[in-house]
Amino acid sequence: MPNFCAAPNCTRKSTQSDLAFFRFPRDPERCRIWVENCRRADLEAKTSDQLNKHYRLCAKHFDPAMVCKTSPYRTVLKDTAIPTIFDLTSHLRNPHTRHRKRIKELTEEDLRKIKERRLASSVEQLAAKKDATTEDSTGAAEDEPQLSTEGKEFREYLRSLFEVVVMLGKQSIPLAAGKASEAEYMSNNFQALLDYRMNAGDEALKRRFHATAVNTEYVSATQQNQLLDICENTVREEMLMEVRESRFFSLVTGDLVEFADEKHLPLFLHFVNQHNVLREEFLDFMSFDGDECALVERLEAQLTDRWGLSMEDCRGQAHKATGTSTTKMKAVAVLLMEKYPLALHMPSSQMALNVHLANSLPFPNVQVVMETLRRIGAFFRTPLTQDELEKAISTHYQKNEEKGSSLKQACASGWTELHNVFDVLLDMLPPLLLCMDSIRDNGDGNFADAVTADAYSLTETLSDFEIVVTVVILKNVLTFTRAFGRNLQGETLDVFFAANSLTAVLHSLNEVNDNVDVYHEFWYEEAVSVANVMEIPVTVPRLFLRKQRAADVGEIQIEAYFKEYVTVPVIRGIMQEVEDMFSETNLKALKCLSLVPAVMGQMKFNTTEENYADVYRGDLPSPDTLLAELHCWRIKWKHRGKEVRLPTTIHETLQLPDVKFFPNVNAFLKVLSALPVLKLEDSRSDKASRRLQAHLDGVPVKRWIKSLAMLNVNTHVKHDLDVMVDKYCRLYSEEDPEADSEEVADAEAEAESEEGAKADAESEDGAKADAESEDGAKADAESEEGAKTDAKSEEGAKADAKSEEGAKADAESGEGAKADAESEEGAKAKAAMK
Repeated sequence: MPNFCAAPNCTRKSTQSDLAFFRFPRDPERCRIWVENCRRADLEAKTSDQLNKHYRLCAKHFDPAMVCKTSPYRTVLKDTAIPTIFDLTSHLRNPHTRHRKRIKELTEEDLRKIKERRLASSVEQLAAKKDATTEDSTGAAEDEPQLSTEGKEFREYLRSLFEVVVMLGKQSIPLAAGKASEAEYMSNNFQALLDYRMNAGDEALKRRFHATAVNTEYVSATQQNQLLDICENTVREEMLMEVRESRFFSLVTGDLVEFADEKHLPLFLHFVNQHNVLREEFLDFMSFDGDECALVERLEAQLTDRWGLSMEDCRGQAHKATGTSTTKMKAVAVLLMEKYPLALHMPSSQMALNVHLANSLPFPNVQVVMETLRRIGAFFRTPLTQDELEKAISTHYQKNEEKGSSLKQACASGWTELHNVFDVLLDMLPPLLLCMDSIRDNGDGNFADAVTADAYSLTETLSDFEIVVTVVILKNVLTFTRAFGRNLQGETLDVFFAANSLTAVLHSLNEVNDNVDVYHEFWYEEAVSVANVMEIPVTVPRLFLRKQRAADVGEIQIEAYFKEYVTVPVIRGIMQEVEDMFSETNLKALKCLSLVPAVMGQMKFNTTEENYADVYRGDLPSPDTLLAELHCWRIKWKHRGKEVRLPTTIHETLQLPDVKFFPNVNAFLKVLSALPVLKLEDSRSDKASRRLQAHLDGVPVKRWIKSLAMLNVNTHVKHDLDVMVDKYCRLYSEEDPEADSEEVADAEAEAESEEGAKADAESEDGAKADAESEDGAKADAESEEGAKTDAKSEEGAKADAKSEEGAKADAESGEGAKADAESEEGAKAKAAMK
């Protein structure tokens, strides 16, 4: 039976359009307002239940902001929705028309009553809001502890200090400027900003400054470190709260950073927050000392003990290691997967797959190429060197302008991190050498000595035939994984198809390995051709020749050497790394991306997610109903309306209002989105590792501070100064900020000697024993020796017996004055011993 709209002058019904129709509310007050706005006199006598059962209004009478489309088949109203859009005049243009829904003509009395009701309602709402605010403020005032005037002033003073520290962290400004000489310190930035604030009228700082002794440092280095620690921990805790709420996360590590000649590993967490937005945040640095097992234990302690997370909820790991740390981090990944099988080792979305594969090869010649690429990227960051490179490209490719312009565009920025980096490097080798030679000559004097020295070093590396052969081999082998890696960093649909194309990639690599003689012959000829263009001699590495002579082995052919020591190891290393990074479990996880509606549509809704769902079955709220839910999920999108667009990413799918009606699918998508191989949707979070690198590049190495790096990288994280002040007051004493550190130092000194506590206890016995002797000085010396002897020989019981005899001797002797004097001397001896 069709639904008719109850509004006057509205003839719409449900069979004529796709408009939604809404029942009158059962709540009597809201229902009365609906009737009042409709101006239907015949509806005023009906009850709210009757109106709810028999009458409806179409969506055209509501503000569009009040209408929510929760799915292609369901439209609902907000709880506070009231109809406000009506046509109350069109019937006047045709007075002879018969109206079933007559409009009530409002008298002045009706208008007055309506205004009074609306005014009373608004007054009641305002009063209720005011009462709630008063109750909240009263409750908060009762909960807050009563602070003295001195306590409030101290908190204001701390708040000013934290404002300065946070500002310095955001601007990457170190607190201390360093030493001017052994005898004096340069004025540090922190003190200078405090002086500026006091001159600007900060009364809390002024009062504290005037109360400080003249010869006392205003804010000591110890207190500055305490402030930094509090700021760092507060910012980190804000991010960890989001991770704990989302539950699932992945661990991502960056390249090593050195602080005070000690290597540290940057730690990032990859997770989906409560707004279903994929995030990757920088959390801390961790020491890189020790072997693989020690590093795994330290990682577990960091995540579980310090951060309050569970490694059982870790669903992925990615390690962006370079150089010699690559082998160690691969061993760490294996150990973590043995303990936590669902912590899948995958490539990071922040690094091109080909670059990652080349970094993972433990061969010296490959590592030299990768390090040279990083040095080239850093060398051409300045506009002056970049201009010189573009001139060299134009000079070398003057007969092929199209090639030259494409290379200029390719090397504009970040080309050393792209999927086709080795293709670009091979084309860039001749212009690079030409550019380096020009910089080394430095005819115009535009370049500093350090720049010309770097140019000379790069020239020596690039002029080595072994490096040329290695670049050619890497370029040709990694051609088979280039498209695969590019898809991994693409949209969700691309990642899904990449997972299904891995078999073809491995098949191609196996074919190359089986016919390595043929492929190597072509690749070696290409390397010789490039070397001839740059006039590089074709030779075996000098180090190998020396070893060959020492071993008295027959001479080896150049082509055979590079096949045995470059081509074959690189092919097999790449194959092994691809198989390790994309194991059967990893592929099952990636194939579950078919839950995304756009992927389902591309597959004609013939997907089989249930075949791979066993990987994360334990993470689902109702695994028993998964099959039925997946069937409903496919049917929902298969029979959608023509105007409904299929969501293309996990992020879009999680943002759908009705995904909550599919709890298993919702949980499944959240787990999958935490995998580190998926790229970030939020561009701000996409820069976490780059912000860290920008901070390290902008601050001199000698002034790197972990806490400042943490604050600078996470400037987008909200911070509450009052929380920082509360933490500081709980952890440190107001009277003496350095008291805690001094007590710690004293405790360590006593622990090393292991005699302080016993000596204190036995000094009292020495004071009593002094009463037996007429010579106080001798008795004091003997008590000291006795205390030391007792501490070493552990004869505490004998000392107690002697002290009791001394007490009896005091009672028997009548020399009270001498005893008093000697007891005073004993007290002085005790103080001297302490």
